[in-house]
Amino acid sequence: MSAVWDFADFDDHEHVHMFRDRDSGLTAVIAVHSTHLGPGAGGVRYWHYPQRAAAITDALRLSRGMSYKNAMAGLPMGGGKGVILADDGADKTPAMLAAFGRAVESLGGAYVTAEDVGMSDADMVAIAKETRHVSGLPVASGAAGGDPGPLTALGVYLGIKAAIREGLGTDEAKGVRVAIQGVGSVGGGVARRLAAEGAKLTLADVNLARAKALADELGADLADSAAIMEIEADVLSPNALGAILTERSIEALKVPIVAGGANNQLATALDGQRIHDRGIVYAPDYVINAGGIINVALEYLGHGSREEVESRIALIPGRLAEIWAESKASGTPASVVADRMAQKLIGRG
Repeated sequence: MSAVWDFADFDDHEHVHMFRDRDSGLTAVIAVHSTHLGPGAGGVRYWHYPQRAAAITDALRLSRGMSYKNAMAGLPMGGGKGVILADDGADKTPAMLAAFGRAVESLGGAYVTAEDVGMSDADMVAIAKETRHVSGLPVASGAAGGDPGPLTALGVYLGIKAAIREGLGTDEAKGVRVAIQGVGSVGGGVARRLAAEGAKLTLADVNLARAKALADELGADLADSAAIMEIEADVLSPNALGAILTERSIEALKVPIVAGGANNQLATALDGQRIHDRGIVYAPDYVINAGGIINVALEYLGHGSREEVESRIALIPGRLAEIWAESKASGTPASVVADRMAQKLIGRG
């Protein structure tokens, strides 16, 4: 396997660590992209990868995205990400979570972990037995912290409303056709908020039963998880895994707006130009989906109430509007405008 710095997504990452604990079966990667603004903060995901090199690529891309996300959200945190490999369909065990906690602790605070795909707040409690550098723990009502999903959903919902204003010239979601790919904690929360305003929804998820149950609840239509990328709608909202905006899928889009919570939606940097060339309003993912990290970062920093979390999330539409205004004025893709803003904030502009 190539050295880490030979990976296409290596971007002057400060740390990239591989961990293996034979007793528990833990195989994990922790990547810290930047600590310019503070400790590298970002969740850990539990996922099966067809090749282990793909796990390293995921950690590299996601940690860079967290540097940009935290910077654009105005947080005193850098960017990091953890990946626990679900090899051979193995289940998470207390021993595995404890080993990951020790791995986090060994980095001396350079990385602060939290919940991501395949993980829960209960898993964070288990990890917290081995390290103090963890967030997303259960908290009292009205305090920052806990499950980041609903707060991510709030930010994505507000970002979609801003994109509707930008792309359709209306402040109303009523009657707007929104195709939502992925209806887990984030996508499901977005769907419920939009349905309450009278949006016309089409839902898709690899978990068909989950999608059908939510569609029945909200009176929404159902679509295949792949086919939803080509549905005619006003908004496509990707809220599952990333790299779904490719040369082929962008060419097939039948929407004027793409705005969703999935990380790393653009398969390559060139795809940001492609979506721009099609005249589609695109909400850079790490700007629109910052609600969850705002929540757990303020918990970790120890000075956040739920009210403060929500007031910071309410700033997301304004950041998106600033990006779109600069994109229109300069003719530069929104993805590039956002990257340049973030790079300047982390001292790499």
